[in-house]
Amino acid sequence: MRLGVLDQSPIASGGTAAQALDESVRLAQLAESLGYERYWVAEHHGSKSFAGSSPEILIARLAAATRTMRIGSGGVMLPHYSPYKVAENFRVLENLFPGRIDLGIGRAPGSDLVTAQALLYGSTIGIEYFPNKLSDLMAFVAGEMPTTKGLEAVIATPQAATVPEMWLLGSSEQSAFFAAHFGLPYSFAHFIAPDVSQHCMQTYFDNYQPSARYPEPRGNLGVFAICAETKERAADLAACRDLWRLRFERGDPGPCPSVEEARTHVYTQEEVARLQGRRKHLIAGTKAMVKDRLQTLAGAHQVSEMVIVTICHEFADRANSYRLLADAFNMTQDPGYTT
Repeated sequence: MRLGVLDQSPIASGGTAAQALDESVRLAQLAESLGYERYWVAEHHGSKSFAGSSPEILIARLAAATRTMRIGSGGVMLPHYSPYKVAENFRVLENLFPGRIDLGIGRAPGSDLVTAQALLYGSTIGIEYFPNKLSDLMAFVAGEMPTTKGLEAVIATPQAATVPEMWLLGSSEQSAFFAAHFGLPYSFAHFIAPDVSQHCMQTYFDNYQPSARYPEPRGNLGVFAICAETKERAADLAACRDLWRLRFERGDPGPCPSVEEARTHVYTQEEVARLQGRRKHLIAGTKAMVKDRLQTLAGAHQVSEMVIVTICHEFADRANSYRLLADAFNMTQDPGYTT
């Protein structure tokens, strides 16, 4: 099993966005030392929970702070942007860090509708143009002719000897069809839509159309997981996520709550029932328990790679979770790595 990290740059209650971004740098360095293969950063706008609103800038910081691990977006929300500008951003990154950059593309807004309008700033090019944007982006990234009429002579700069690795991210059947149609690697967000994850991944494999860069389908799974030394401690850490989810469903989750906040929250029967249903979205336990669940998921989805989302109030708990997971999978670690 190959493992990577999907980092949403979570802000802890009582903490700041600056601290969250610093923790992303520290976690990327730790992940590289532990043997994780790739590190993706998410894009969220107008959020009190997550600090990562500009993955391109954060990628540059993380790649400069690491040496060999692949760094990328998980992902850039393409409906907001010009494919040409996205391609140029990632061509600059590829020149700075050749052979290490991943361009993960998403279709969701990553924000509320009003914030999405602020990002579009009057553009009338809606979500229905996503396939056109994706096609042009693939061409611009590869240095090829885009498909949109009138842009045939446009070349994305700067020129690069290597090309970022592209992934399509998704949590629906539609994203699976897009990834298959365009011949792209596909990352499914199990932590968002676990009930349809197997169906969507199978849809991708069944309908895959080989492309020049990716002749064979490649899939991975985005999974929320928390490891701790005991299952009781893991349950405490997972309870923080539970409380955050309840607040999210009310519209304003705010920063990640602490274990103490989760322990003292008085849950209604309705909330308890809702949380029991949400437990399919995360895996929590000892390293042996989490390893077993991840291996079962991998087999069911026909994948050999996962990107792991772990959010804890305390950075030490989050870092320890990734350490335990690396140990569980006997990942090749660098004992001499210094940060």
